[in-house]
Amino acid sequence: MFFASDNSGPMPQAILDVLAEVNTGYTMGYGADAMMDEVRQRLRDQFEAPDAAVYLVATGTAANALALATLVEPFDTIFCSPVAHIEEDECNAPEFYTGGAKLTFAGRSDRMSPEDLKAAIESQGNRGVHGPQRGAVSITQVTEMGNVYALNALRDLCDTAKAFDLPVHLDGARFANAIAALGCTPADMTWKLGVDVAVFGGTKNGLMGVEAVVFFDPAKAWEFELRRKRGGHLFSKHRYLSAQMAGYLRDDLWRDLAQRANAKAALLHDGIKKSPDIEIVNDVTANMIFFNAPRKLHQQLHAQGAVYGVSSSISDGADEEVIRGRLVCDWSLPESEIERFVALL
Repeated sequence: MFFASDNSGPMPQAILDVLAEVNTGYTMGYGADAMMDEVRQRLRDQFEAPDAAVYLVATGTAANALALATLVEPFDTIFCSPVAHIEEDECNAPEFYTGGAKLTFAGRSDRMSPEDLKAAIESQGNRGVHGPQRGAVSITQVTEMGNVYALNALRDLCDTAKAFDLPVHLDGARFANAIAALGCTPADMTWKLGVDVAVFGGTKNGLMGVEAVVFFDPAKAWEFELRRKRGGHLFSKHRYLSAQMAGYLRDDLWRDLAQRANAKAALLHDGIKKSPDIEIVNDVTANMIFFNAPRKLHQQLHAQGAVYGVSSSISDGADEEVIRGRLVCDWSLPESEIERFVALL
């Protein structure tokens, strides 16, 4: 019963097949391989953006940090949620790759409101040379609390950013899960709303390790290439990144895998929400469930083989103390494991 992370599951056979396909003979490195041409065209088609600049890196941290570094100066600030991925899980990589740009939080929730974002923007850039300048807005979709912004909510945030002439970055580590939840197209969730650069994640949705960075305005393309190389994230044997992403995009595999993961989370949600000892604390529309439960229940579930994240220690403290847990479903999770977990409850 492994619900710890969608980073932990296997790759689908289709991706292994494409890796085997490219693992013959010789080809140019550093992104000059023929399969990268296929990836570039497929992503342009998916995003309905024929002029988009498309690049691959191996990690989400590199994708986010390098993308933001092309949007801001070292003396700028980046506006985001206080539980944005770039704040909680990047070990200050955005600050490092931008050369010192800070983060300014908008609101107190995982989903920013236009009002909170406007207030945060207006709180900065007012001290002249003595304070940070207004840089970019970064939105995490799906959020770190497992919630999905509706399209109109994303549009409102982008409109707020544009009112101050600020670029918008979309952190899409679970991009496919959000698309599956909203039933929209990649274009609907990005440039049509005002997003300037999007991360199209693959690692959390079945790939071995590859993320695409998509610039809808190619004016920043060359700078990104330089930063990727300088930052140590330009792969020489790039074909193995290209192969993963090509297999992911063929026959809409990326969407199918996300739909499977979301469906498994919905099944799990239906099974556990009736438990009197569990309080669901997020809108379960993608593949993550956050819940509150007594320490004793967490102890019992873990003792029976359930593997999932908790917000604090479950070994020490009062049995009745409420602790938050996180359940994540990936595309490959057997339904029998879900049924077993629900039966334990």
